[in-house]
Amino acid sequence: MPPNLPAFDQRQTTKGGIEARDARLTLSLSGTNLERAGDYNQRIVLQAIRLTDETTRSDLARVTGLTPPTIVNITKRLIDLGLVKPAGRLQGKRGQPAMRIVIDPDGAFAIGLNIDRDHITLVTLDLAGKIRSRHTREIAFALPETVVDYVREMLPGLLDEGGIDRDRILGVGVALPDDLGRISLPHRPKEYDAWDDIDLGALLREVLPWPLHADNDAASAALGEVHLGNGIAHPSFFYLLISAGLGGGLVIDRSYVRGANSRSGEIWAMPDPERGEGVNVQDTVSLSALYARLEAQGYEVNRPEALIDGPAGQEAVILQWLDDATDALVQPLIAVNCLINPAAILIGGRLPGKLVDGLVERLNARMAGHKLPVVAPVQRAGASDDASAIGAAIIPFLDHVLPSESILMQAGR
Repeated sequence: MPPNLPAFDQRQTTKGGIEARDARLTLSLSGTNLERAGDYNQRIVLQAIRLTDETTRSDLARVTGLTPPTIVNITKRLIDLGLVKPAGRLQGKRGQPAMRIVIDPDGAFAIGLNIDRDHITLVTLDLAGKIRSRHTREIAFALPETVVDYVREMLPGLLDEGGIDRDRILGVGVALPDDLGRISLPHRPKEYDAWDDIDLGALLREVLPWPLHADNDAASAALGEVHLGNGIAHPSFFYLLISAGLGGGLVIDRSYVRGANSRSGEIWAMPDPERGEGVNVQDTVSLSALYARLEAQGYEVNRPEALIDGPAGQEAVILQWLDDATDALVQPLIAVNCLINPAAILIGGRLPGKLVDGLVERLNARMAGHKLPVVAPVQRAGASDDASAIGAAIIPFLDHVLPSESILMQAGR
């Protein structure tokens, strides 16, 4: 690793990084020290630079509230680390022209891998938040060895395409549904049980030899929305991820809220009483459920793109599904509004945008008919349909160089 990048030796597998953060957050009394405070200030300054096309030290002092000498020291360290770079001086003003500072997109990279029941996606992300390369393969119920083969085949080309310096990759984020091998969906093969309690670190170590950070796919998509979607306009929101299954994610003040057992947002498991006992919302609101309906009517559809501009009969099935999905989501969203009071409810995932818009329109019309203290608008998420993979790629940045909710908290000894 180049000498001007900090070394990250500890390989975090499965959810080790999350557990470490949760351990700090659960302490009733958790102080900090000068090292952590300094690290936090450096992360804040870096984030302030990331969020602008260019800035100056005086602007950074004004935005962050840090003193000018502190800003000078921090920006010097960030330049030495290769994370930001000077971009000439600001001309046209009196006195010594101010030095312009910009993020260096090539200063650090991360890889995002999304493993789901109907596809695998790989993305590379740079420090500026730009997707440098991506690839998706539509494959139903990919087994662990299939995922390894896919990464081995696709990653070298993606790194070359994105101009990714391997020595500046901070880590890999992996997004996958909780209970991937346990929850039954249409056509799920018995051998898919292989995902139960799998050691992702051991599985992927050969093909992804960087620090590994794993998280739930809806949580990852929500993180992607915070940093690259609607997170600036809506610091608190509830995220609905519609993919092969259904997931949810809760963001409060731009921090993902996991719950006591890291199982917040499990909207998929809420009952759907209109469709009988033992039926949950995911049995209607998921791509798997929509594909099953189309299959029952003789239409062979197994990928999102095929849902658009199909035959008239197929469209009728989809429109009915939109109505039924709206029915299934109304009561859960009433609960979300009353218990959480988010600024917005965002719908993302792999459902094509045209269908998301149809669902958004129906849900807003239905929710307006209920007398609630406040009704959050339902909106289409801003991030792309690769949101889970993109959000997963953000996790290494959060753990190493960007501000996170727990960096100031220090576990007792």
